[in-house]
Parts: sequence; structure tokens; C-alpha cells
Amino acid sequence: MQKMWEGRFKEASSKLLEDFNASISFDKALYKEDINGSIAHATMLCECGILTNDEKDKICNGLNQILDEIKNNKFEFKIEDEDIHMAVEKRLSEIIGKEIGGKLHTARSRNDQVALDFRMFVLNENKEISNLLLKLIKTLNEIAKKNLNTLMPGFTHLQHAQPVSLAFHLLAYANMFKRDFERFQNSFERNNFLPLGACALAGTPHPTNRNITARLLNFTAPTQNAMDSVSDRDFALEILFNISVVFMHTSRLCEELILWSSQEFKFIEISDKFATGSSIMPQKKNPDVAELIRGKTGRVYGNLISLLTTMKSLPLAYNKDMQEDKEGVFDSVKTATSSLIILNEMLKTALFKNENMEKACQMGHLSATDLADYLVSKKNIPFREAHFITGKCVALAESKGIDLSQISLKELQSVNEIFDEEALKVLDLHNSKEARKSFGGTANKSVLAQIEFIDEFLKINEI
Repeated sequence: MQKMWEGRFKEASSKLLEDFNASISFDKALYKEDINGSIAHATMLCECGILTNDEKDKICNGLNQILDEIKNNKFEFKIEDEDIHMAVEKRLSEIIGKEIGGKLHTARSRNDQVALDFRMFVLNENKEISNLLLKLIKTLNEIAKKNLNTLMPGFTHLQHAQPVSLAFHLLAYANMFKRDFERFQNSFERNNFLPLGACALAGTPHPTNRNITARLLNFTAPTQNAMDSVSDRDFALEILFNISVVFMHTSRLCEELILWSSQEFKFIEISDKFATGSSIMPQKKNPDVAELIRGKTGRVYGNLISLLTTMKSLPLAYNKDMQEDKEGVFDSVKTATSSLIILNEMLKTALFKNENMEKACQMGHLSATDLADYLVSKKNIPFREAHFITGKCVALAESKGIDLSQISLKELQSVNEIFDEEALKVLDLHNSKEARKSFGGTANKSVLAQIEFIDEFLKINEI
């Protein structure tokens, strides 16, 4: 079968070349973007007097017929068509004839056509992932509202550090995902520019108007430089990077959910809907969803590194290497959407075990810093000396097998007579949490302000 580009060739393509060169097995996923872009291109050509109204109508009707055929699984994708662009154009010529169908490709190249299709796909998926992030942020914020007074250990080095609320802890993740959302929004604004009309690399002599096409496809404006337009894949790299950062955050959250669901922690019980069992051990309940999301992080990191490496050192403008840009993006997008959906549902149905969390706060002397701060603020002792005295109190509690929050005044005074009844109040774990009223701290007043901040963010972004 004759190819649209083989006029200067004397020999037919090898079957090996056809199989190796073709991208239609995966870029057929861009059929909607390709057809919508072609309809906009034909409309622009008509408005510029390059196509007649009748030609434009026949082309657009033919393209809509192809769209229906693909949606209804009546379109035959063939390896010899190479890519989605050639497949659609060939079918269009079959429907309306080559004389008119062949005019669609006036003032464009596959180089700017694929740049358009892929960019539109990425921008659409950007919106989808952004919405999923908003839903996840909302879920975390709603759980936080119910757990202002759920005490749990805060950790550094995975060691008990200071008492915090579960609300405070989960809001840390809400803020991470908020930054992720904003990263996607910034990428959308930066990349919402039309590459179509750049042609192969240098533009066209035809009297086109790229602003018309940009308006029809809801782009902010056309891209500025034709050569950059066809060689740019920053938009693809950005969504891969943004997804990678999302997975860095989800992986951290999932790691904690895995730890918290263990017998050693018992902070959380994952719903049976989102857990699995063992083929040999009847008692097992495994946090597979969290583990899979944690594992898929390596997969999306790999897709980012792969495209960065592909783009490295490519001379301007388009090179066939860039055909390798799509599969990794398709994979990361699918992985991100499925992971965010199931993570959100798993969190909604999880049971947080408040009593176990508070009990864990009675291990590790979490209010030790409060005792040192009491010595500084109430007894005018330099912090380094206060730190040393408090360390002696911790050692005493350790020797008695109790938590510092359970120590008696008499025992404190055996270390240093300067202690009084107020020292016992500052050692209370709930008082310790409430003492941190600084902006961004874990006291209820501060956490309520953080919840309100997230609520306002969600309201502005219309979730």
C-alpha cells in the first residue's frame, strides 16, 4: 500500500521497518486530540480562504465520522499507517476523496501535529489529576476536622519526639498535596500555547492565522517560535516531574499507613475493602494498596528519567527519538489517576484508633521539651542548663520504668529542688500539645486556622 510520503522512494518499506518505525499501537490513544485539532485546523484554513466552506464542511463531517467509528470500535488501525495522524488522514480520503481530503494537511506537518495532540492530551490529564488532588486534600481536611483532640506521637528519626494531634499530622500531607496541585496549575498556564502551524520547523508560506486555531482549541495563544514548537517536550517532562513529586508525597503517606496498620503501632485499621489476605496465613490482613502505591513510585520516577535522557543532546528540531516521549507519559498518567482515586477511598474508610495513639504518647517522654521550656521561662535558667536538668529527669523516669509525663513532683525535686507543681502541668501530654500556639503549630487554635486555610483553598478552587 502506498504511503503518503514515499514519492521520492524507489523501493517499498521493509516489513521490519514498518514494525520498528510505527507508533500507532500506542499513539492511537490521541485520536480525539488529533481529530479535534484537525477540525480546528480545517476551520482556520477556511477562514483564511485556503479552503472553501464546502471543502471545510466535507472535511469536518468526515472527521466526525472517523471519531464515531473509533468510539464504536469500527475503525481498523493498521501498522502500515505508522501513526494516528496518517491513519486518520488516510481514512478521511477514503470517505471524502483524496482531492479534498489531501487538502487538510496544507500548512501543517506531522511534527507540529503530534506536538499539538500530545500537548492537548497532557493538558487535559493535568486537569484530571489536579481534580483528584483536590479531592484527596478535602478528604484529609475532613478527617482532620474530626481529630483535633486525637493525640498521637510526632516523630523525628522515626523516634517519639513531641505530642501532636492526628489532625495536625494529616494537615502536613494536605499542604504537600496543595503544593502539588499548584505545581500542576502553574504547568498548565506555562504550557497552554498552540504549536500547530509551526509546520516542520520553520512555519509556512500559506496565509494562515494561528490565533484562530488557538482560540478554537482554547489555547492562550500560539507558540512564539516554530522551531521550538516542534522540538519542545517540556510540557511532557513537567507532567512527569509533577507526578513524580506527587508519588514522593503519596509514598511517604503510604509508608506511614503501612507502619500504623502494623501490630507494633495499631494506630489504624484499613477497611477490608482495601486490604488483602495471605494464601497460607489465615490471620493476615495486608495493606496492599499502600504498598502498591509506594512501589509504583519507582515506576513513575523511571518514566521521568527515561524522557529526560531521550531529550538530552537532541539537535533542533524534530528527531525520531521523540517518538519515545508518549508511552512513559501515558503510563505515569494512568498510574497517577488510579492511585489517587484508590488512596482517597482507602483513607475515607480507614479506622483511626484514637486510644492506641494516645497510649503511644506515654512512651518516649514526649513532653521533655516542655519541661526544659518551663525551666527557661518560669525559672530563668539558661536553655542549655535546662536541657541538662531535663535529661537527668528523663534518666530517672527511665530507671523507674515510667514515662516522664507520669513522674511525681517528689521525683522531680530529687533531681533539682527548683521544680514546683506547675512542672507537672507542663508535663501533661494534652497541655504539651496545646502549648504550641505559634503560627503553624499543633495547638487546637492553630490547627483550626490551618483547617480553615485549606477550606478556603478548596472553595477558591471550586471542589
